[in-house]
Amino acid sequence: MIRVLLVDDQPLLRGGFRALLAAEDDIEVVGEAADGSEAVALVARHRPDVVLIDIQMPVMDGIEATRQIAANPDLTGVHVVVLTNYGFDEYVFNALRAGATGFLVKTIEPADLLHAVRVAARGDALLAPSITRKLISEYVSRPIRTRADSALEQLTSREREVVTLVARGMSNEEIAQHLVISPMTAKTHVNRAMAKLHVRDRAQLVILAYETGLVTAPQS
Repeated sequence: MIRVLLVDDQPLLRGGFRALLAAEDDIEVVGEAADGSEAVALVARHRPDVVLIDIQMPVMDGIEATRQIAANPDLTGVHVVVLTNYGFDEYVFNALRAGATGFLVKTIEPADLLHAVRVAARGDALLAPSITRKLISEYVSRPIRTRADSALEQLTSREREVVTLVARGMSNEEIAQHLVISPMTAKTHVNRAMAKLHVRDRAQLVILAYETGLVTAPQS
């Protein structure tokens, strides 16, 4: 059973999402919150698998709530997906940096929302190749930071190769095909790289790969 927490200051939207999710046999809505502060408290209480959280809310916004959830070592199994009205923008990028697994627009089709919740519950990033390219072109080609330089040196050559492919938007199955290895082996390399680089998920791995210069954005 996938346990979901809904966080949005609009009761009507929460009600619509709850009705859709609760109709599925493998999904349970464990709670609702109207602001980020309430969300952080409910996450600590219920330990949901997935948190669907609005970015702009009163009291505490979704970015700060995501940061607090991601910083809590007791909540490593919680996957935060931010909700936005506007698509990919600066707020979404900051939420990904804060530890979000991915993002969804509120106009998403019902079937796509259900699929996204299941993907997030598995720990996979909700970053399609097209979104990765937009992230690269608009935000990641900023001054490179160096905080993970020493960590990058701990990666094996295979792990660096796998991280590069993750940053190009490839799934584990696509990485396996590209490197002629099994999907399980590809997943193992990804997980080891994330552990060494101290990132929660693939979304942060993508950001870190570009920000540290392990991968560079293609020139236009």
